[in-house]
Amino acid sequence: MTAEYKVNGSVAVITLNNPPVNGLGHATRSAIVQGIKQANEDGAVKAIVITGAGKAFSGGADIREFNTPKALAEPTLHTVINVVENSEKPVIAAIHSVCMGGGLELALGCHYRIAAPGAQIALPEVKLGILPGAGGTQRLPRVVGLELALNMIVSGNPVPSEKLAGTKLFSEIVKGDLAQDALEFAAKVADQRPLPKVRDLKVDYPNHEAFLQFSRNTVKAMAGPFPAPLKCIDAVEASVTKKFDDGLKYERELFIDLVQTPESKALRHAFFGERAASKIPDVPEDTPAREIKSVAVIGAGTMGGGISMNFLNAGIPVTILEMKQEALDKGMATIRKNYENSMKKGKLTQEKLDQRMGLLKGTLSYEDIGQADIVIEAVFEDMAVKEQVFKKLDEVMKPGAILASNTSTLDVNKIASFTKRPQDVIGTHFFSPANVMKLLEIVRGDKTAKDVLATVMKLSKKIKKTGVVSGVCDGFIGNRMIEQYSRQAGFLLEEGCLPEQVDKAVEKFGFAMGPFRMGDLAGNDVGWYIRKRRYVEKPNITYSKTADLLCEMGRFGQKTSAGWYDYKPGDRKPYPSQLVNDMIVKHSADLGVERRKISDQEIVERLVYALVNEGAHILEEGIAMRASDIDMVYLTGYGFPLFRGGPMFYADTVGLPNVLMAIEKYAKGRHGDAWKPAPLLAKLAAEGKGFNDK
Repeated sequence: MTAEYKVNGSVAVITLNNPPVNGLGHATRSAIVQGIKQANEDGAVKAIVITGAGKAFSGGADIREFNTPKALAEPTLHTVINVVENSEKPVIAAIHSVCMGGGLELALGCHYRIAAPGAQIALPEVKLGILPGAGGTQRLPRVVGLELALNMIVSGNPVPSEKLAGTKLFSEIVKGDLAQDALEFAAKVADQRPLPKVRDLKVDYPNHEAFLQFSRNTVKAMAGPFPAPLKCIDAVEASVTKKFDDGLKYERELFIDLVQTPESKALRHAFFGERAASKIPDVPEDTPAREIKSVAVIGAGTMGGGISMNFLNAGIPVTILEMKQEALDKGMATIRKNYENSMKKGKLTQEKLDQRMGLLKGTLSYEDIGQADIVIEAVFEDMAVKEQVFKKLDEVMKPGAILASNTSTLDVNKIASFTKRPQDVIGTHFFSPANVMKLLEIVRGDKTAKDVLATVMKLSKKIKKTGVVSGVCDGFIGNRMIEQYSRQAGFLLEEGCLPEQVDKAVEKFGFAMGPFRMGDLAGNDVGWYIRKRRYVEKPNITYSKTADLLCEMGRFGQKTSAGWYDYKPGDRKPYPSQLVNDMIVKHSADLGVERRKISDQEIVERLVYALVNEGAHILEEGIAMRASDIDMVYLTGYGFPLFRGGPMFYADTVGLPNVLMAIEKYAKGRHGDAWKPAPLLAKLAAEGKGFNDK
């Protein structure tokens, strides 16, 4: 049952019931039309109420029907709204909790709307790279005014119902029982004629041209590569300048154009990718999770402190363990300072700061953390150090505690073998700064229990992270791929590029930061340490020696005020370094390499296709469950441009035969051994398929 029909006295009540947010899927749309028809044919019914069961009035389109024939099947949402608006008897929307997208457009088609306080009202379509396509851009300005409607549609952000009191959107904000109040309101308006229709209202805004031009200038500066925000303004302008039906037609044209744009396709891919990432095929959604009421973190450094803040922000008590009082005091002080900085920016109150710091304890003794429900180690990235920590945790932690490692590259199965409870061990790879970055790579060991995996996935949502499951391999999904990207960046320096050219080309493509600026921010010594390990473990893999020479000069990045770039005190802006550039040119000469002019296109292709090719290997080996998981890792953890949808989606957009052709071309160049095409890439290209095809 997706919409229930009941008659209460002289009022018919249609209750949307399509969990979790009463999405307006085909069955629900059909049931609304049937309900309106039934009510109009029943002589005893004088008015009709539409409301929602559970936790929403309606969240809009049913995302499960996206890209299926059902999404466009009659009755479409346009048809439903038409039926509601032309009902002979008054239709009242009784709104609570969530009224968004198509749900709000449905409500705007009703003759009256009443709402409970705190209901979240929004037209969030712009966040999917589209605009409201069922009259939202034409009806909302008619009830809340041009300015407020434009802000809501261009931002997509929700507004609490009580803030819209006094506008024509709501006839009443009810304080009591919404269901009862809706029946009373329906009885009150049952005999009123003519029935008010939003479409009949006029948008009155003096000198709207100047306001809309100002809005365009502002939005253009903020929208970046996304076309939807500016198209939203065009659609809203039609509510002032065109007749209602013409405005509706224009809105539809803009909607259809936007749906086809690569930017909208990328945003929709990311939207579904985030939801898909939480689904683990062999771990049912109803798997019982372990209770997490307290957390212990080993290490009070940058990572340990950032990890701790995630849990403090979510109201979960944290005990940080350090070996020395000085390190503990410094770590605790850094956490407090971070919160104080947020307070200065107006993002946090003194009360919240005190509350969060009140949940934090420090200790120098392993015995003090034994009762924690989960312990996360954030110690130095060295297997011998991890071994010491996990052997100790195995001794002191209570049975059933989850033992997690924040390792970014090391073998989680080996780490689990240091304990007598490998089923309780899991990797939780946070990204720096851990209290800011959205990504959490959840590394599933061979023996990790299903309930441990389910618990950590649930916990990632609680601390507002995008959890993505990875299998065990060197570097997991993100760092294993970024290594190939970094190798190509190094080879480009040997062949003719300088750091600034590479960074600028990649940033123009849309990356938040190029590889050399990223290295300076993260610390070039981190990569140096990993390469030294690789030279021993995998001597057949070649790297450019430029990064080693840089580290031998003591240029570790921003922390030493010198890396690939020069830095001035108190200034994070990178300045090209003549010293480094001379070193790079000399290194090419020492290798006997004649430097050449390299195009930005080659730079971007080599870096991005290196990610794609390694991603194809990762998919083939089952390290990642799906291509969209790889894209989510790169969108939320590595600054890959959102409007391009992630490396695997971008490869699909370019066409896998084109990607393969470029890889085969680069395989003929210097360091061609780094370009062996992944068998999966070659197979899909031959079949005319993409990584994200179902």
